[in-house]
Amino acid sequence: MSSQVKILAVETLLVDVPTIRPHRLSVATMNHQTLVLVRVETSDGLIGWGEGTTIGGLAYGEESPESIKVNIDTYIAPMLVGQDPSFPAMLMASVNGHIQGNRFAKCAIETALYDNQAKRLGLPLSELFGGRVRDSLPVAWTLASGDTAKDIAEAERVLELRRHNIFKLKIGLRSVKGDVAHVAAIKRALGDMASVRVDANQAWSVTEALEGMAMLADAGVDMVEQPITADDKAGLQRLTQANIIPIMADEALHGPRDAFVVASAQAADIFAIKINQSGGLRGAAEVAAIGKAANIALYGGTMLEGAVGTMASAQLFSTFHDLAWGTELFGPLLLTEEILREPLQYRDFALEIPRRPGLGIDLDEEKLARLRRDR
Repeated sequence: MSSQVKILAVETLLVDVPTIRPHRLSVATMNHQTLVLVRVETSDGLIGWGEGTTIGGLAYGEESPESIKVNIDTYIAPMLVGQDPSFPAMLMASVNGHIQGNRFAKCAIETALYDNQAKRLGLPLSELFGGRVRDSLPVAWTLASGDTAKDIAEAERVLELRRHNIFKLKIGLRSVKGDVAHVAAIKRALGDMASVRVDANQAWSVTEALEGMAMLADAGVDMVEQPITADDKAGLQRLTQANIIPIMADEALHGPRDAFVVASAQAADIFAIKINQSGGLRGAAEVAAIGKAANIALYGGTMLEGAVGTMASAQLFSTFHDLAWGTELFGPLLLTEEILREPLQYRDFALEIPRRPGLGIDLDEEKLARLRRDR
């Protein structure tokens, strides 16, 4: 099972890009995003790209951009250089057998390997995961300035542009009543023109969540994402079974094992599928399969990745037959710099998925060279 093709180099880039506005979460406020990009070069002249971007340094999870780069460069890259790139699943099995944890780093590597192999085969990456069933995905926009009037104006602007008609509000920094008042005002302003959802990013207690859920349901909000701490599966089960408003698990899903625990306990109505959080494309596909088997609805989540991680997610999500709650793949629109030669296409409230080989995107390596942190 070997060919003459070899992996010549695995390079990790940290690319710092300012955001168009402060992005306020309960765990951090982002004024820039650090894209963690992996470039796999092979002896047949192909380049595969992957991304392992996270949020807020170590505020969100146990991996930071800097740790992802160090661990790839020190431990994973030496395992891959000189190997045959034609068998990405076999290579990732070896990586997983030797490297514990490091879900974001592994996702970046796996994506780059599959992008490289899909290009070699002349196929879109989606076709390596069962084949796509759609060429575009509905995309939500997150309102996270924290200012009610600004959020309303922002929502109305993107509605007029026909870019988004689904809005998710980041909450958790105010009191429960203050959060609900903020959300309710935005829902009143938008009315039936848009779906409004909220993400508390684990900020509430179970008691606060029960109070907040009732008020949010009365305000016309469609869904609440991860209202309580990720490790409280019993609390999540209690909130879900209260049947007040649909509950989405996000940070509670660190791959297929967590998905099985949450599904077995009937502790969510919706799964947020994230390729980085799941440890890669294959892990995310397994999380989705567990959700589908348990009659849990699916939503395509984001770690606010740039174009590489966004399109990797889109390629995988396009293979899901049921994606009842749409996606949140707006990450590139939050950034002030474009890293592609041709930007991703957002129109008619959706992201279009190219049919070109691999990820179907063309990175501007000259622009990356100017933006990367070590230059």
